[in-house]
Amino acid sequence: MKNKILQATMLFLVAISLLSSCNSGKKEEAVAEIEPKTETFLLQKEKLTTELRMPAELSGFQQVDLYAKVSSFVKLLKVDIGSKVTKGQLLIVLEAPEISSQLAAAESRLKSMEAIYNTSKSTYNRLYETSKVEGTISKNDLEMANGKKNSDYAQYQAAVASHKEVAIMRGYLEIRAPFNGIVTARNVNLGAYVGPSGKGSDLPLLTIQEQTKLRLAVSIPELYTGYLKQGDEMSFNVKSSPDTFKAKIQRMSGALDLKLRSERVEMDVNNTSGDLLPGMVAEVLLPLNAKDSTFVAPKTAVVSSAEGVYVIKVVNHKATRINVKKGREIDDKIEIFGGLNANDKLIKLASEEIKEGDTVNE
Repeated sequence: MKNKILQATMLFLVAISLLSSCNSGKKEEAVAEIEPKTETFLLQKEKLTTELRMPAELSGFQQVDLYAKVSSFVKLLKVDIGSKVTKGQLLIVLEAPEISSQLAAAESRLKSMEAIYNTSKSTYNRLYETSKVEGTISKNDLEMANGKKNSDYAQYQAAVASHKEVAIMRGYLEIRAPFNGIVTARNVNLGAYVGPSGKGSDLPLLTIQEQTKLRLAVSIPELYTGYLKQGDEMSFNVKSSPDTFKAKIQRMSGALDLKLRSERVEMDVNNTSGDLLPGMVAEVLLPLNAKDSTFVAPKTAVVSSAEGVYVIKVVNHKATRINVKKGREIDDKIEIFGGLNANDKLIKLASEEIKEGDTVNE
């Protein structure tokens, strides 16, 4: 009797253990079947606006180095560094005695040839009037008088040209300002020998800059040239002033520098207050506004691997890899270009572990 009771107890315990093991197996299967959901988003177009900080250089809107055209000595120096000059103002008077002698000789020859021409012209006119009476003047004499007049006229015109040439050379002895500006450099003193060749021509006599209007030049890397256009406004700063200055793009070179692979962009800066100086280095804040809307995705949605750069698109709960190209990156967003359409469903946290054709639990 005791054995039967013991056997029944053992059978009961075995049955309970088998039932519990079956239940636990079913729970594990149920847990295995529940997979975590994959976060997705719908692709949309946006216009990204970024800013680029670039170094730039300020220079005078106009700048010129003045040299001596003829060999001479400095007779009079009317300006110095910092002098404000106006267009046409006399700056330096040079002295060259040989040019004065040449001018006097040219004037004398001009007057002589003018007198000779006037005489031959008068002679021809009298003979011509007399020849109207038949038989008084032969045609040969009239033709010779006309030839003499024309020859003297040619000699007179040559004298005029020679005198004008020497007068122009004489004018080079007076150096005048080509535009309104400031003298920023002086490399000559009274009595110094200057000329187009030799030691006196190593440095310019004067350097003049226009400073009421400055030129701000910046080199834009090739990657960002498509985001700028003429008329765009930007701000810049210089170390010597806490103020922020504004300027608009006035000129773009339209080509890349072969060394820097960048495009030169220039802005005009009004400097009537004189706060800015040519030669200053400025920091320019360039607004890079996209011309058209582009597809923008979180950076986590773009996978960069040995197989390429791609995003994972979800189609009928299946993963599909779409190759893309990267654009600008702003904070946690990035521009992407490829075979995509608006409202495409993409995986937000993409990785190489998600293979082509994998089932995606949304």
